[in-house]
Amino acid sequence: MLSLRFHNGLILDPRAGALETLAISDGRILSDAPGLREVDLEGYALLPGLIDLHGDGFERHLAPRRGALRTTEEGLLALDAELAAAGITTAILAQFWSWEGGMRSPDFARELARALTATGDRLRTDMQIQLRLETHMIDDFPAVEAFIAETGIRYVVFNDHLPHQRLAEGRRPPRLTGQALKSGRNPEAHLRLMQDLHARSAEVPARLAALSRALIARGVTLGSHDDHSPADRHAARAMGVRIAEFPETAEAAEAAREQGDPIILGAPNVMRGASHAGNVSARDLIADGLCDALVSDYHYPSLKAAALDLAGGVSPALAPVWDRVSARPAEMLGLSDRGTLAPGQRADLVVLDQVTGQVAASFSGGVVSFLGGAFAERLLG
Repeated sequence: MLSLRFHNGLILDPRAGALETLAISDGRILSDAPGLREVDLEGYALLPGLIDLHGDGFERHLAPRRGALRTTEEGLLALDAELAAAGITTAILAQFWSWEGGMRSPDFARELARALTATGDRLRTDMQIQLRLETHMIDDFPAVEAFIAETGIRYVVFNDHLPHQRLAEGRRPPRLTGQALKSGRNPEAHLRLMQDLHARSAEVPARLAALSRALIARGVTLGSHDDHSPADRHAARAMGVRIAEFPETAEAAEAAREQGDPIILGAPNVMRGASHAGNVSARDLIADGLCDALVSDYHYPSLKAAALDLAGGVSPALAPVWDRVSARPAEMLGLSDRGTLAPGQRADLVVLDQVTGQVAASFSGGVVSFLGGAFAERLLG
C-alpha cells in the first residue's frame, strides 16, 4: 500500500466537489498528511473508483473457446486487469441461476463463487456476485437460499426470461435450437423444460414472496430486472424488491421514482443513444431525472465513457455525474466504506487524463491495480 499526497490537479468528490489535495495511507483516504510523498496531478483528474453494480462482460473471460482456459481463476485474473484499466474498483458480477444452462446454470454460479474464493488476494479489484435468479425455478429456491448464505451474496435480482406468450400459444420459441445446444440439452428436452416451468406460473408469486422475505431477513438487497409496466414495479415493491434494473418503459421508471426506489440504467444504452432491445432510451430517462446509477451491463469501458459523455468531458461538471457511478451505487448496496473521497474511506481511486479522459491509473484499497502512460513515469519517477 502506498502513502501519497496528490495535489495540483482536478480532485473531484461526487458529493463535496473539487478538493485542493488528497492523501492516502494504509489503504485509506486521509484529510491531509503533509510529509507524504507528493504526486503532481497537473493535467490529470482524481476521482473515486467506479462501482459497477451490474456487469456480465466477465463471461468472455471465463468461457472463451472450448479448451482455451484451464481454470476459472485464470479468467478472473484477466478480468481483474480489464476492470482496473476501465477504472472499476468494485465490480458486481451479474451471474445467473437459470434454466438456460451453460454459463447461466446453477453449476456455473457455484464454480464462479469457488473461483473467487480460490483466487483471493491475487485480485486487486473487489469482485462480488450478484445472483440473477430466474423466478420460475421455484424448486431450486431452498438451494438458492443455502447458496446465498454460504457465499455471503448481498445482491439478488429476479429475472423471467421464459417466452411465456409463445409457450401459452403452443408455439416453439425462437432460437430454440441454439439455446438448447448452449445448455447441453437437445431442443426437445429444452422445450419441455420451458413448458414445465411455464405451466407452474401460478405458483410463482407466493413462492417468490416467501423467498424475498427470507433473503431480506438476511440483509440481502433485492432488485427486479426489465420491469415493463408500473404494475410490474408495484408487484416487485410489494415483495420488498427495491431496486429497478433496466426498466423497459418510461412508465415503469416513473413508478419506481414515485415509490422512492433506485433506478439502474445501462451505460452501453447511453453510449448507443438507445437500447439494443428497442426499449426506452437511457438518455431520455436520465434527462427526466429517472436514473440513480449507471452500470456497465455487457461492456466495462462504457461505464467511464458514459459518465464523461454525459458531463461533456473532464471538468468540475463531472462531479455530479460521477455520483451515479460511485457514491450512489455504494449507498444502494450498503457499501459505506467507498464511493467518495471522504477521510476514512477506502483508497479506491481512478486517475483520468484531463484531455483524453483515458484512465491513467487505478488504485484499489491503496494498491495500484492499473498504471500506464505518462502518469506511470510521474508516479514512479
